[in-house]
Amino acid sequence: MAYSPQVDAFRKLHESGCFVMPNPWDFGSARWLRGQGFQALASTSAGFAFTQGRADQDVPRDMMLAHLAELVKAVPDLPVNADFENGYADTPDGVAANVKLCIATGVAGLSIEDATGRDNDPLYPFELAVERVKAARRAIDETGSGIVLTARAEAFLTGHPEPLAEAVRRIEAFVEAGADVLYAPGVKTPEEIGAIVTAARGRPVNVVAFADFGLSVRDFAALGVRRISTGSASARSAWAGFVESTRIIKEEGSFRGFSGNAPSRQIDAFFRDDLKARS
Repeated sequence: MAYSPQVDAFRKLHESGCFVMPNPWDFGSARWLRGQGFQALASTSAGFAFTQGRADQDVPRDMMLAHLAELVKAVPDLPVNADFENGYADTPDGVAANVKLCIATGVAGLSIEDATGRDNDPLYPFELAVERVKAARRAIDETGSGIVLTARAEAFLTGHPEPLAEAVRRIEAFVEAGADVLYAPGVKTPEEIGAIVTAARGRPVNVVAFADFGLSVRDFAALGVRRISTGSASARSAWAGFVESTRIIKEEGSFRGFSGNAPSRQIDAFFRDDLKARS
């Protein structure tokens, strides 16, 4: 079956080796990352939420769909993977319907997580979590789009008492449910990563480098990781500079927080050239 060039490219990236897929949060950051030569990009639900004055998981579905379409428009020649949270639905049928809406934005892949977003009940029950992945798989197959389905096991991020054991149990089940890529955000150590890679049974594994774990791209690759994303880390890096520089102005009456800024002419030059290339 013939897929879009972006989907074909994305699927091929997962066949061997290890690649980094950073996460832009708006049109400009997507163009910048494209200019640095990255071969695929992914959205970040948290990074985009911050631009809208919202917390992560507080972005409505239709607002997120519009954002995903904007990212696809920003980098039409690159695969874009959607951080599609919990599919914006609890039921398998709801997930399936929303997955089809997500596919219509032009993304080359999407992830579905098993976190509910509710503090008092943070993880979907095991059986329901598996059925939700199966529903996403069916929805993708029905569209014939071939986009890459990533299933996320959120035990590490939701306070589960035995996060590794639960993540492994769910990853194994998500493989059987038809996920193309497996992902347990929050793993940090070689031992944890190795357990997830084993549980994925040869299918590609994504690891999010949301902080410096002391591991390089080469280290992740040696552990069997196929894909590295950065989540909201780059967006939070930008916010770190903004928060600190404005704190210094307010508390000290000083502008020393701007001393490490990138020169305007450097950024201007990139976007002038980039805009000419798009025109």
